[in-house]
Amino acid sequence: MDRQTPEAESRSELPATPAVEGDKPQQAEALSLPAGALIIIPVRGLVLFPGLAAPIAITQEATMLAAQEAARTGRQVGVLLQKNAQDEAPVVDDLYRVGTVANILRYVTTPDGTHHIICQGEQRFRVTEFLEGYPYMLAQVERHPEPQGSSPDIEARMLQLKARAVEALQLLPQAPAELGTALQNISSPAQLADFVAGLMDLKPEDKQKILETFDLLPRLDRVLEQVAHFLEVLRISHDIDQRTKERFEDRQREVLLREQLKTIQNQLGESEGNGAEIAEVEEHIAKAGMPPEVETHARKELKRLQHMSDGSAEYSMLRTYLDWLTELPWSVQTEDSIDIARARAILDEDHYGLEKIKRRILEYLAVRKLNPKGKSPILCFVGPPGVGKTSLGQSIARATGRKFARVSLGGVHDEAEIRGHRRTYIGALPGNIIQALHKAGARNCVMMLDEVDKLGSGIQGDPASALLEVLDPEQNSSFRDNYLGVPFDLSQVFFICTANVLDTIPGPLRDRMEIIALTGYTEEEKQQIARRYLVGRQLEANGLTAQQCEITDAAIQAIIHGYTREAGVRNLEREIGSAMRHAAMRIAEGSAQHVRIDAGDLQTILGPDRYESELAMRTSMPGVATGLAWTPVGGDILFIEASRTPGNGRLMLTGQLGDVMKESAQAALTLLKAHAAEFQVDPQIFEHSDIHVHVPAGAVPKDGPSAGVAMFVALASMARNQPVRHDCAMTGEISLRGLVLPVGGIKEKVLAAMQAGIKTVLLPARNRKDLEDIPEQARASLQFVWLEKVADAIAVVFERAAD
Repeated sequence: MDRQTPEAESRSELPATPAVEGDKPQQAEALSLPAGALIIIPVRGLVLFPGLAAPIAITQEATMLAAQEAARTGRQVGVLLQKNAQDEAPVVDDLYRVGTVANILRYVTTPDGTHHIICQGEQRFRVTEFLEGYPYMLAQVERHPEPQGSSPDIEARMLQLKARAVEALQLLPQAPAELGTALQNISSPAQLADFVAGLMDLKPEDKQKILETFDLLPRLDRVLEQVAHFLEVLRISHDIDQRTKERFEDRQREVLLREQLKTIQNQLGESEGNGAEIAEVEEHIAKAGMPPEVETHARKELKRLQHMSDGSAEYSMLRTYLDWLTELPWSVQTEDSIDIARARAILDEDHYGLEKIKRRILEYLAVRKLNPKGKSPILCFVGPPGVGKTSLGQSIARATGRKFARVSLGGVHDEAEIRGHRRTYIGALPGNIIQALHKAGARNCVMMLDEVDKLGSGIQGDPASALLEVLDPEQNSSFRDNYLGVPFDLSQVFFICTANVLDTIPGPLRDRMEIIALTGYTEEEKQQIARRYLVGRQLEANGLTAQQCEITDAAIQAIIHGYTREAGVRNLEREIGSAMRHAAMRIAEGSAQHVRIDAGDLQTILGPDRYESELAMRTSMPGVATGLAWTPVGGDILFIEASRTPGNGRLMLTGQLGDVMKESAQAALTLLKAHAAEFQVDPQIFEHSDIHVHVPAGAVPKDGPSAGVAMFVALASMARNQPVRHDCAMTGEISLRGLVLPVGGIKEKVLAAMQAGIKTVLLPARNRKDLEDIPEQARASLQFVWLEKVADAIAVVFERAAD
């Protein structure tokens, strides 16, 4: 078997082999060979190009006989590549048909008995026929002389090939300088292509393709393509070696400098590198007031730190970990200064109204005063945006004399944000709970978990599940953060959560909290809040004083009516700020010294009214009723429209209604059909008409059973062809027997009705218990009708039909 020696592919010169030249080749009887026949030497892993020399190891007896015959008689041989390099006994079908005619320069036998020939390639040939009956491979061949001549295309490729080959030689480690010189002296395009192809470390199959390319221009292109790839690989390899060498040298330099620094410090009698730092950490551990098991763990980690080099990456990580451990408020807490009268004054000073919430907070403070060791409850303030949930937490902290910390949970979807990352990760940190405690500096702070209803979940875990331990008074005394790896007592923290809705809070988490609902404000409350808090805050924010700018009560009332429609006061403050900025501009440019903003000035400053009462216009026609709805941002009014067209009794529902709301409409229609005579409706209209119920704002999804009464009234109005009172709004679920069932969100709905100009509100009789939650102003300005059956509603909404 013939194969290439290890250095054969990368050199064109004859290698200096340690083998000794043997005696003359074995004498054999001369064979008479046909004219033009060529002795074939099969090789594996080697493609010999014309003009290049290479050693070939001979291991097979037939090949050895062929080489000896050629060397003895001075014949040329044909070097052919095997298709399968693993084949130990190739036959003619296992060989490529294109090879190189070569002269045997030397026949060498090494001491271990291996035979080698050193061949010099001369020209390409193609096998036309293999001859049989000989002790070695013999073939008739067609020789292919190299094409001569030149052209601009060939010369351009020669120049490019030389430049790339020279660059590749410069990147090759320990490449002989003579190769570059020899390369530059080649003038034949064919010889250049073969020389470069022989130098490159390519797969034998790729070299064979180049050998089989007889035309000069395609051969040059193929070699150029291979050289470009080979050069790119060399560049990347060189860059990697260079960067590795630089890093290694930097590391050696750093180690050397550190050793020198230690030697200098020892000579000067100073402490070793990190001795002072270790002593500082040990002092912090002693002063931190950790529980015994935590202090034991910290001192164990400190011993590990002492035996580390301060230049290692783990040293920095462990030092950061010990800093977190020692800086946490393990035993630091503020003294509760609980004065119920003072706390009531602070709450009244910071917030107007919210009597029920203030009473619950004062109850907590009273219990805390009588039982300081009791466990803190977990309060959850639920209400629409802008009603003061977050600011209530700050007021509680001020009333109790505690530190305040806020953790925003909106959009958090990684469990590690609550429990922290394990410190084996690069850049690991404790979770938001421990970070907030660290920032507050007291273990009994007031911690507000804001927007708990907006927690997400993903592949990183469920943060809501991680909060279960935090918000459970029975478990949070031993809360374990993944980064710390030791328990921390959270039982002294006063947790307050805020949310807009309860539906998105998981049941187990909601079960751990005491829900306190904050509903919207009445117009009177908004007026008082604006006058007491918002106006002064916006004056300060815009750089104004009370002597420079004044806004009247009428202007504030006009903003509430015409420019905002919300449960809270966030947009109200924004609009007051817009008016203040207008005044600031006039004062800054010198056109006025004092600006008084009245209701008549708002159209110039804020533009025309954004909201207007459309009750009379929307309900002036038969088939329209005004319902009351609850939304996450407060109550709202809802118009239910019913119409009929000629048909066969089909019911159509539009307005992006949910399944429950669709069922309410179907139940209302069935109830009206069943009691048509009682409600003074002609039953024939249902047999020859299609009924269409539509709830405007069709782009907004709507669902729930609360619109059942309003849908029934709208259908009855359509069937009787009588309009409904425009100052009347209603809510309630209906049954097929005509009963009106209770619903939720009564306070929000009533406030929305009052803000919209409603005078009479129809509510389920079983919701009468919710009347005490309705503000006194709303109870005084509205007339309430309590409904047992839908007939009670019909009697009220049509009583002025003749007007």
